Order: sequence, then C-alpha cells, then structure tokens
Amino acid sequence: MAAHPTRSSPLKGLYVILTPLASGPKPLGELLREAAASGVRLFQYRNKADSSLTVYRQALHLRQVAAEVQALFIVNDRCDLALAVEADGVHLGQDDLPLPLARSLMGPDKLIGISTHRETDVREAIAEGADYLGFGPIFSTSSKRDHEPVVGLEGLRRIRTLTQLPIFAIGGITADNVTAVVAAGADGVAVISALAQASDVPAAVRAFRAHLG
Repeated sequence: MAAHPTRSSPLKGLYVILTPLASGPKPLGELLREAAASGVRLFQYRNKADSSLTVYRQALHLRQVAAEVQALFIVNDRCDLALAVEADGVHLGQDDLPLPLARSLMGPDKLIGISTHRETDVREAIAEGADYLGFGPIFSTSSKRDHEPVVGLEGLRRIRTLTQLPIFAIGGITADNVTAVVAAGADGVAVISALAQASDVPAAVRAFRAHLG
C-alpha cells in the first residue's frame, strides 16, 4: 500500500465524510479522489447500513484511494474495521467503545476523534486523550435524522474556551455559513451532503476552502 500521512499531520480545514446513505451522483471513491485533487486531506468513511463484508470491501477500496492521494483516512465507529484496512484512525460516537479501550486496540500512533455535543462530552474526551473533537450539530441537518439538539454558534464558542484540541464543527454547514463557524472557533468543518450532492465537486471544495484558510 502506498505511503500515507502520519498522526502528526495537521488536523484542520475540510473534513469530508463519505457515506452511502448520502451518496450523490458519484461513487464514493471518485468523490474522494476529486476532493483530494482540490486540496482535501481528511476523509472519514461511515456506513451503518450494509453487511460487514460490503463495508469492509468499500472501506478497503477507499483506504487505497486515500493512500494514493496522500490523504488521511478515518473509519467511523469501528476499531476492527479501521485496523483491518490499515486506516489512519477511528472516529467514535458517544455510544461507541470507550476511548481508553479504543486506544488500547488502535495503538498510540493512530488518530482517535470523538463526537461531542455538550460540555461534559468535551471534558471527558480531553481527559481520555482524544486527538480531535467533532462538535455539533451546529445547525439542523438532514444527513442524520436522529441527531442531537442543535448547539448553535454560541455552543461552539463556549467549547472553544475549554480546549486547544482541534475542533471540527459538524451539522448543516455550508459554504454560506462556514465563515461564521470558523469565527466561532472551529479549526475545520465536517461535511457530508454539501459535497456528496454537489454537481461540481472541485467548485464546492474551493467555496469551502476560501473561508477555511
């Protein structure tokens, strides 16, 4: 497998979540490749619907594409899948494996991100050694029907004061509101449908990156 970035790579900017449930006109591998060609360096694979074999095969393909384009590749929820495809890390929700257990499985050199929705989540993630935080939903989103209550920009501002860890804001973020999200303290933004549904992926990436630095 081609060489890929290390855990020391900067965690900021546009974080693209690849999921079949929000897939648009392009296959996920093609979407990853196009986004990477436009400057995206961080991707997460999320699939909660398909069989384990289907998920493994898709994750392996996406991991290989990410390695080819020198992008970080994170697997959502599943440490076993992340290890099986040699992903760069895993992203855990509040109902997934406890972070210390995930760290013991993944090892010290893999990235572990944590989805957080409130101050107590953030403090626990910091104490347990998370590498970065996902925080949201900032705005209402259709990509996840059972999402937590909207935290808003003010919620993001409060969380920013608690930690120097990289924070990726998520939930309803578009090129039109990303400037306000960054101003509220986000190091980056995680997007799903904003790219998956885009008819022109490079243009969509440019629109975000213009506000992300």
